[in-house]
Amino acid sequence: MQMEQLYKIYTQYPSVQTDTRKLKQGDIYFALKGGNFNGNTFAKQAIEAGAAYAVIDEKEFEVPGKTILTDDVLTALQQLAKYHREQFTIPFIAITGSNGKTTTKELIHAVLASSYITYTTEGNLNNHIGIPLTILKIKTDAEFAVIEMGANHIGEIAGYCKYALPTHGLITNCGKAHLEGFGSIEGVRKGKGELFDHLRTLADGTAFVMWDYDYLQPMSKGISNIIKYGTTGDLTITGKVKQSEPYLEVEIIKGSGAGIIKTQLVGEYNLPNVLAAVTVGKYCKVPDEKIKSSIENYTPSNSRSQLVTKGTNKIILDAYNANPSSMKLAIENFAKLNADNKVLMLGGMAELGTESLEEHKVIVELIRQNKWKQVVLVGGDFLKVKHPFLSFENGSQAKDWWQQQHFENTHFLIKGSRSMQMEKVVEN
Repeated sequence: MQMEQLYKIYTQYPSVQTDTRKLKQGDIYFALKGGNFNGNTFAKQAIEAGAAYAVIDEKEFEVPGKTILTDDVLTALQQLAKYHREQFTIPFIAITGSNGKTTTKELIHAVLASSYITYTTEGNLNNHIGIPLTILKIKTDAEFAVIEMGANHIGEIAGYCKYALPTHGLITNCGKAHLEGFGSIEGVRKGKGELFDHLRTLADGTAFVMWDYDYLQPMSKGISNIIKYGTTGDLTITGKVKQSEPYLEVEIIKGSGAGIIKTQLVGEYNLPNVLAAVTVGKYCKVPDEKIKSSIENYTPSNSRSQLVTKGTNKIILDAYNANPSSMKLAIENFAKLNADNKVLMLGGMAELGTESLEEHKVIVELIRQNKWKQVVLVGGDFLKVKHPFLSFENGSQAKDWWQQQHFENTHFLIKGSRSMQMEKVVEN
């Protein structure tokens, strides 16, 4: 079937699903394959459950009049997303980076949505399946689209750009994340920089650049429009931390009349994320008061820089993900906290390849430099590093310990890679 024909069907049934458990009446089911499943085998079930059509790539699973046979379902999904994307002339803002991209995406969406019809990535659907699904949810009334792009190897962002076709882009930072796939910090910059490589090919490509990060300056060179933000210098937007306890307050010094923005985010490391949202909002002509109120009203979720109160205890729950860069910033921020009783509960960091053991040792040395009421290290390569702290193999053991302690008037930092599921340690 030609893409034009598939797109015509999609315009009749503009809801796409890849999971039969989430299927709604009238959806188009794309029968994707994974390491442990073959979506083709669920095509008949999807149709019986109300799917308008099922897109398959194995002829034996055809249902006459109800299946669309393609060479490869994933490719068809991505090409359909590209075809849909090409129907729009609105700004598509792509966001990638090692740390903070989801928070930055959420803040930028909040700011733009205050003045425009804006579509964005739901949750962290930021991969080769999630990005096409995000694009296919954008309706014809859209005025802006904000697309998050995650990556753990070279070539991934370049691939996303082929069907997301971003007109604007932002790299939050390039840190020590996914070293197993990227190989080195240079590899991270090359991989994330593929977004800027794409923008460089456009006559009017626009990059929003955190100018404090000197490595982003050469990475963005050659892009037609570079909008600079940061803490000092001749930039479009400049701002600084006003205070950070219990929540981050940011003072916008230049470029916007937003003044002091009282966020519901924890940690000074969120300053660049807030400045990015102010910068994009100002560039897109969102009124200052709406920029300010949108950021102030944004409440973090999914264990990202959340401040949780349990009885007399305060918990900084930042357990959605972790890498050496974000772990270092979180520990340093927690060390500055003006509190007597501070407990670190840290889970292992994943996908660091040959650098993993050394990076865990560096974190242990950083912990040693400050005074804590207690330190608990959980799983991963923390189990292979010599240290004087409490150690548990998994989150369940750490949770059992935590429940036995009966802490009062204590502050906690809970952080770790997604596979560690550290948020479960403090669940009731």
